[in-house]
Amino acid sequence: MSFRRLATIAALSMSLLLGGCRTAQSLLPPNFRAPAQNTGDSLKLAQLQLMQASPCCSSFADFSFRSTLPWEPQKFVLGNGSMVANLNGTQSYFLAFRLPTSVKLPYRVAVKSELNGRWLHASYLFAPTIVLLDEAFQPIRSEDIGLCEHMGWSDDTSGAFGSMKIEDPKARYLLVYSSAEQQAGKTYWEQSPASISTSTAASLQMSSAGSFSIPHGPDGSLWVGLMNNTYENALDNAICKKAAKGDGVLNTLRTVLPLPWSSKSTDNTGSPHGSTP
Repeated sequence: MSFRRLATIAALSMSLLLGGCRTAQSLLPPNFRAPAQNTGDSLKLAQLQLMQASPCCSSFADFSFRSTLPWEPQKFVLGNGSMVANLNGTQSYFLAFRLPTSVKLPYRVAVKSELNGRWLHASYLFAPTIVLLDEAFQPIRSEDIGLCEHMGWSDDTSGAFGSMKIEDPKARYLLVYSSAEQQAGKTYWEQSPASISTSTAASLQMSSAGSFSIPHGPDGSLWVGLMNNTYENALDNAICKKAAKGDGVLNTLRTVLPLPWSSKSTDNTGSPHGSTP
């Protein structure tokens, strides 16, 4: 076999190996991949882009409410190129809807914010503020929506969920933006990646474990619409904050079901009830 042929085979083998490495890396779950960039840098860049944008609206009457609120949650991407409002001195991307008149009160509007980033520790969320307006575009109610994390079996059931109840018959319009308090806040997040197995030590070192908080940012993907069963179930089972620390399973069982040798099941002599001295 000639030297040239050996060199050609070696080059092809190396190409296949490198291609296999890239394919294996692309198959890793997002939370196991190395962060493409620092979350602080990407967040600062998004904030800078928002501040440099020219706002179109500064009062509630400036908004166009031509779109009707979706009959089920629909995805909207807010970011560079989207329209910007300036409300109470805070710039924000926004969504404006006309509320349906055929829905019986009360009903709920569902929202879900997706992680903005491929790496959990390098991600942030768009945290919504909802304002209800009457037919004269006067605010009836304004609320910073609290988000609760739920990791389901599909994209539809995974994310940071929230909702707002509509019960005022005067409500005609709905505005979604992010207030200064929301943009400066965080959402509690809990992850347990132990159920995902991988054979590489590097991937295990990159996995996100424990509990932490996801910062809020000025842009991202937001789902908005009338509450449906999928979102209601996800929200009912979502994690909104760190669970209170208990006394442990054994202590709880001793309280609920006293054991034969516990103090509650002995007589004055110290012998168990029903036993023979």
